[in-house]
Amino acid sequence: MSKSKVDRRNFLITLGLGGAGAVAGAAAGQHPQPAQPAANTAQPGSKAYRVSAHIRNYYRTTRV
Repeated sequence: MSKSKVDRRNFLITLGLGGAGAVAGAAAGQHPQPAQPAANTAQPGSKAYRVSAHIRNYYRTTRV
């Protein structure tokens, strides 16, 4: 194998590892807060959005 192909391969490997390291470093400092469901302000008998036990369970299972 020629020297130029080896140099190009090492460059591309280094570039890929550097990019992965940058993404990992940026992601390590972030701690997003989980979304809180809206308060249940619907009037009884209305067809507005309501937070039920089923909805709370869904929100709980989608947390990262």
